[in-house]
Amino acid sequence: MAHWVSQPGSLAVPPIRMSYRAIADDIAARIASGEYPAGSLLPSTSAFAEIYSVNRSTIVRAVGLLHERKLVYGEPGRGLFVER
Repeated sequence: MAHWVSQPGSLAVPPIRMSYRAIADDIAARIASGEYPAGSLLPSTSAFAEIYSVNRSTIVRAVGLLHERKLVYGEPGRGLFVER
């Protein structure tokens, strides 16, 4: 059960959790816009988890989709990169 704190006088609304598909789509859009240029190192899965306020496993699933779409590739010991 989720717990959250509302401000006095406001509605108590749970935080919105993005699905791994929505996160993959968002990262793909950032790649397409050039925010993450070809060949660039992407943030770590832990950093993405913090950015999107989700569990790291959700990011791992999102990265899997990006890999299937041939948008990213991983180099062991180096990180995740945008495809060239």
